[in-house]
Amino acid sequence: MPDSPNDNNNHQGNNLRVRRIALDTHDQPVIITHRNSPVCRSEGFAAHARVRLAHRDHSVIATLYQLESDLLDEHEAALSEAAWNRLEVNEGDLIHISHPQPLDSLGWVRGRVFGRRFEHGDLHAIIRDIAAGRYADIHLAMLLTAMATKDLDDDELISLTEAMIDAGERLQWDRPVIADKHCVGGLPGNRTTPLVVAIVTACGIWMPKTSSRAITSPAGTADTMETLAPVDLDLAAMRRVVEREGGCVAWGGAVRLSPVDDMLIRVARVMDLDAEAQLVASVMSKKIAAGSSHLVLDLPIGPTAKVRSEEAGRHLARRLEIVAGAFDLDTRILLTDGRQPVGHGIGPALEAEDILAVLDNSSRQPLDLRSRAIALAAELLELVGAAEPGAGKQMATETLDSGRAAAKFRAICEAQGGMRQPPQAGRTHVVTATRSGSVKAIDNRRLGRIAKLAGAPAARAAGVRLHVHLDEAVEVGQPIYTIHAETAGELNYAREYSGSNGDIIVLDEIGEQC
Repeated sequence: MPDSPNDNNNHQGNNLRVRRIALDTHDQPVIITHRNSPVCRSEGFAAHARVRLAHRDHSVIATLYQLESDLLDEHEAALSEAAWNRLEVNEGDLIHISHPQPLDSLGWVRGRVFGRRFEHGDLHAIIRDIAAGRYADIHLAMLLTAMATKDLDDDELISLTEAMIDAGERLQWDRPVIADKHCVGGLPGNRTTPLVVAIVTACGIWMPKTSSRAITSPAGTADTMETLAPVDLDLAAMRRVVEREGGCVAWGGAVRLSPVDDMLIRVARVMDLDAEAQLVASVMSKKIAAGSSHLVLDLPIGPTAKVRSEEAGRHLARRLEIVAGAFDLDTRILLTDGRQPVGHGIGPALEAEDILAVLDNSSRQPLDLRSRAIALAAELLELVGAAEPGAGKQMATETLDSGRAAAKFRAICEAQGGMRQPPQAGRTHVVTATRSGSVKAIDNRRLGRIAKLAGAPAARAAGVRLHVHLDEAVEVGQPIYTIHAETAGELNYAREYSGSNGDIIVLDEIGEQC
């Protein structure tokens, strides 16, 4: 049963005056009251209770926390930014606090835990309740666990994807061909998206790209792009940019495409739980909601990538293709090399520098990033019919070499609000090889961990610059990577982790480490 409109006038005793304290809880609505609040006492609300907050025509389900100090008086409540924005309140407004309606959809989640399959309507009701903020993190964790322990069948997976699409906005474009590209992640520095957008749009194909921010990685595409141009575009701004330049690289959270996906990802990462159904629905719901007609998917495979084996990659590709077919999304999937990071930079600004170097055909450009971007752009150009089969690589290469891709990228940045210069870190530390040899293995996950400890992605200039790649010869004392940080404390955290994890880069067949 949906929440009813605010009924403050009938329950004046359950009103509290709100204060804004800029509390960042990501997307979780939170309310803080005094422990002696008469509203909480009368309703029996204790700390960590789920409560319904209402203001005029807006309502949200929030988690209650309480304090015993003079920061709040007994008739006040402080709201997290998530709750504040959803209720659309102003400082000093009155909100109504009450018990939430029972969540019928939780019964279907519990049933799934015990082996009952989801019916079509079940998943739609569950996703609607999540989108409305009615599920606490523990409820989301129960749903994710239920999907991970017994994977969804194909019909359930299609229903989940459809429900996630319906819970948010959906873009429509007055064009028969809308190109898109996505990588399932897990590979530091693999920032091909801005390059593919530049190449494909320079060839006259529309590519309105929405991208994610990092959750547990050192950078998401939106984080990297934000060091070069604004990415917080609403739907109207995004449409203006695309109609002017044919493409964009915007943050998906600002345009509210499949908003439930971000909620599920946040909890899944904390749990360190990879549910295949959630991954497939996550990727495909955002592509379909963005109005894409043709999609190229990059699945990097490697021992420390998200997809660990070729067998797992083929299985995931089949599931993605099933969902794509159900929504008439023309899709091509590439299984690519995920044994090592791509490019030199790991972290927003460092990755942005790699992008610019490739666009400018600089002598310093990382050739692996260039070749991956060309390969993906080539597949997309052939998929949409802009290039004949087998001719996409030449078209993409010529577009990059001629400078047309660079010019288009800068035009997109200007249309999004202006081109920016990536920041540079004030502090660095060089890690050198402790012996000579050739590079045998690189641990993607732990190298990414160093970049995060250095401050990425919140500190835009922080991260790691990688100086060696697989099979390259290394001399003792040679720099193998450099840690970049904005503060001394973060640099020290990263150095300490690096020093106690000497096998992040492994040399030659003996297995000696540096």
